[in-house]
Amino acid sequence: MLEKILQIFKIRELRNKIIFIVCLLVVFRIAASIPVPGVNIDQLRRLFEGNQFLGLLNVFSGGGLSNISIVLLGVGPYITASIIMQLLTMIIPKLEQLYKEEGEAGRQKFNMWTRWITVPLAGLQSFGMITLLQSQQVLGNLLFLDKFIIILVSTAGTIFLMWLGELITEKGVGNGVSLIIFAGIMASLPGSVSQIALTFDMTQLFTYLIFAAIAVITIAGVVVVSEAQRNIQVSYAKRIRGNKMYGGVSTHLPLRVNQAGVIPIIFAISIMLFPGMIASFLSHANNQIVAKIATSIGSIFQNQIFYAAMYFFLVVLFTYFYTAVVFDPHKIAENLQKQGGYVPGIRPGRTTAEYLYKVMNRITLAGSLFLGLIAILPLVMKGFTGIQSLAIGGTSVLIVVSVVIETVKQVESQLVMRDYEGF
Repeated sequence: MLEKILQIFKIRELRNKIIFIVCLLVVFRIAASIPVPGVNIDQLRRLFEGNQFLGLLNVFSGGGLSNISIVLLGVGPYITASIIMQLLTMIIPKLEQLYKEEGEAGRQKFNMWTRWITVPLAGLQSFGMITLLQSQQVLGNLLFLDKFIIILVSTAGTIFLMWLGELITEKGVGNGVSLIIFAGIMASLPGSVSQIALTFDMTQLFTYLIFAAIAVITIAGVVVVSEAQRNIQVSYAKRIRGNKMYGGVSTHLPLRVNQAGVIPIIFAISIMLFPGMIASFLSHANNQIVAKIATSIGSIFQNQIFYAAMYFFLVVLFTYFYTAVVFDPHKIAENLQKQGGYVPGIRPGRTTAEYLYKVMNRITLAGSLFLGLIAILPLVMKGFTGIQSLAIGGTSVLIVVSVVIETVKQVESQLVMRDYEGF
């Protein structure tokens, strides 16, 4: 490992790329520390401690939301726009053709539309966030011009981070948006460690040791599941053209255990926390019936057992849903048949598609259960330890591990490429 790190810094071009990326991440962290005026810091801290949805949004904003900074939305609107465009490719055939069949020009046009969708989404999310923070007395009474300026600045901040992310991606050493989120998570790590140190109690040393062991097991599990795949053997028939014979080789089709990544957790927590947020707003309504119903709904969603069970179920459900969106067994079977490939013992065409669908459903079960456990892990840890500061953010761990694995692979590919050039 040390030899590879030294090798990275010996190669001038690769070293300059890494220094450039680090400088851009420093610029992002500086922007995330510049707050908008008129923020009640104490009320803001209490709001984030009691609202898991805002905690998740803070993760995807790269830590900018917890400071109500000029980049308070982070790259969240851009991620939302990307998900919307991916789902639209499954609904609109022309959009799928543009992205998959028209080469680099089609992908550039697809990315441009994603950027355009990001702008109104950022504006709407800024307005919603300002309204929420005002209702919780985090922001004072703002004039229309003040609201407009905050919305304009936060939208510009999202576009700025999107631009930084694209600059990082162009260097070929990791995904820019993922690295921005990664930098925000890692920046919050010293604060979490200091909070644990300040609340450390020697009488609960055994609890802290158990927590450390679970943290290590969780990270190891995330690495294993993120890299796990089921290899389906594929053989290609021999073809004779003239005096030459082609094909006759065997390879494999990799099916990942976790095809959906962290997206099911985002969908599930958005649905789970939306009723509770609406109920908290309506609980102070003038209409007594509306206020009573809202209070009842709020108390149901505050029940930790009900919340954890529903959260787990929705993560599993959305994992299957998103996997069905991104994985098309019929198209894979059709492409294999066109290329003369087949799964040994399985007839080409429809039978192959049914076989792939069956296998994918089985391995997705393992991936979905793992994502569900990762999602409810903070609730389980709080329930067992009873200590607020001891909560492993499963979503954050999943993002960090995925980004590190992806970045290491891209750096290694750059090193291998230069090894071949030297040879």
